[in-house]
Amino acid sequence: MFVALKRVINSAWISFRRNSGLSIATIFIMVMIITLATSLFIFKKTTDFLIVKIQEKVDVSVYFKEDAPEDDILGTRDEIKKIPEVKDVEYVSKDEALKIFSEKHKDEEKLLESLVETGNPFLAHLNITAFEANQYEAISNFLNQDRFKNIIEEVDYYQRKPIIEKIYSITSKINKTGIIFTLVLGIIAFLVAFNTIRLAIYNLKEEIAIMRLVGASNWFIRGPFIIQGVISGIISTLISLLIVAALCYFFSPKIMALLSPELNIFNYFIESFWIIILIQLITGIGIGVVSSLIAMRKYLQV
Repeated sequence: MFVALKRVINSAWISFRRNSGLSIATIFIMVMIITLATSLFIFKKTTDFLIVKIQEKVDVSVYFKEDAPEDDILGTRDEIKKIPEVKDVEYVSKDEALKIFSEKHKDEEKLLESLVETGNPFLAHLNITAFEANQYEAISNFLNQDRFKNIIEEVDYYQRKPIIEKIYSITSKINKTGIIFTLVLGIIAFLVAFNTIRLAIYNLKEEIAIMRLVGASNWFIRGPFIIQGVISGIISTLISLLIVAALCYFFSPKIMALLSPELNIFNYFIESFWIIILIQLITGIGIGVVSSLIAMRKYLQV
C-alpha cells in the first residue's frame, strides 16, 4: 500500500514538472480562483461591518407627554428592553435633550437666546435601536397599545419609516448580491479548473492507455491527477496568501479613509489568518481533486 502510494506521488510530481507549462497555467487559474474566494470572505466582513454601521444610525424615538412621571417613563423603558427585537434603549430627559441641542447649536446665538426666553420646549424621550431595520414596526406596534396612551405623546416610526425601509432594502440587496456573486464565481471557478485538468488528462491519454493495458487499477490511474491537484492547490494557496496580504496592507489605509477608521481589513486579515488559509486550502485542493475525479470519470471512462 505504501509502495503504491509512493509511486503515485512520484508519478504525479514527475508529470507536474514535465508539463510545467500546463502546471503553471493551472496554478495561475487556481490562484485567481483562491484569491477571489478569499476576497469574497473579506468582502463579506466589510459589507457586514457597513450594514451594522448603517443600522446603528437608524433608531426610533418615543416622546413622552409633558406631565408624564419619570417613574412611568423608566418603567416603559424597562418593558421595551424585554422585547426580543430591541438591541438598546437610551433614556434622554428634558434637561439632557436641551443640553444636547444647545451643544449642537452652540454657534447659533439667536437660536439659543430664543430658548432662554421660551423655556425648555423638549420632551423626555427614549431612543430605541433594533437589531434589524425591519423590526421597528413590531416595536412601534407594541408602543401603540392603549395602556401607553396616557404617557406617550408620539412615536416617530411612521415619519422615519421610508428611511428605515430604504435601509432595509439596501442591506437585503447587499446580502443577496453577495450570495449570488459567490455562487456565480464558484461555478465559473469549477468550470475553468475542470477544463484545465481535462486538458492535462488529454495530454497524457497515451500514458493512461498504456497503464490500463498493463492492468493498472482505476485509483492508480486517478491518483497522479488527484495528487497534482493537491500540489497545485498548495502552491496556489501560498501565492494567493501573499497576494491577498499585500492587497489588504496596501488598500487598508485607503478604505479606512474612505469608509470608516474602524474598518481595518489588514487587521481583520491577521485576526482571521488561519481561517483564510483553511478557506484557501479547501478551495484550491477541493477544486483540484473534485475536478480531477469528474474529468477522469466523464471523459476517460476510467
